[in-house]
Amino acid sequence: MNPDLHCHSHNSDGQHSPEFLISRARENGITHLSITDHDVITWNEEASRQLTGIQLIPGVEISCQWESREIHVVGLFISPTQNELQELLYKQRQVRVRRFQTMDQKLREQDIYGLTDFLQALPSQTWTRSHVAGFLIDNGHCKNWQKAFTRFLSRKGKVYVPFECHSLETVVKAIVDANGIAVLAHPGRYGLSKSRLEKLFREFVALGGQALEGSYGNIDSATRKHLCQLAIAYDAYISVGSDFHDASRHWTDLGKLPALDTDSNKNAIWNHPRWHF
Repeated sequence: MNPDLHCHSHNSDGQHSPEFLISRARENGITHLSITDHDVITWNEEASRQLTGIQLIPGVEISCQWESREIHVVGLFISPTQNELQELLYKQRQVRVRRFQTMDQKLREQDIYGLTDFLQALPSQTWTRSHVAGFLIDNGHCKNWQKAFTRFLSRKGKVYVPFECHSLETVVKAIVDANGIAVLAHPGRYGLSKSRLEKLFREFVALGGQALEGSYGNIDSATRKHLCQLAIAYDAYISVGSDFHDASRHWTDLGKLPALDTDSNKNAIWNHPRWHF
């Protein structure tokens, strides 16, 4: 068993096609793969039927708001064509379009032109700040990703625009109503204290969330241990995923994440009834 249940294609902010991800997963010995693009479902039922040696799981990663903070929730085993979920994702993508139109205007005020044309030329169906960082770097306005965010895209950046996404409650309900498993994505990356993180997860579970990611790319051992203990304390499942975006970032390659320990394996998501498909 070697699952990777969180990765991104060029349909959102990844650098590669879904076909590349599937090929890479095979090369890396992945047995179960979920492509979880931001606010868009990347899923080809016919391709999934034809695959051998790897099981594709329909998934998505959805941004949402919790106490004025952006939180990400992965939906696994979702029904890809469920109308209500598709409508929610479409509305959220439209919010993203308006957000980046405003960013484009702010950039024009800085005498930086061409963002909208750059974004429209991408294969992505979901625009993110990472795309804007790429535009700024490619056009010589910033040396690297970090400087692009510090100068322009962080909360104190020159062109920052808040993302008015759906509430945590709305997103969890949409995933559950689409027959999916709601998973709190990379909980250690939100900068929350242990008590605040537990509050978030407690509310997440009360809303219908069933799992958290206990291991993901570049996680440290102390964080992994704490997250797994938190899941076990709430009798929740533990999911795993590299959060892969780009093959050039070798530290987040598909399947490159620490294995769960013996105690955590008891709550691993592959023990969930939905896993037996």
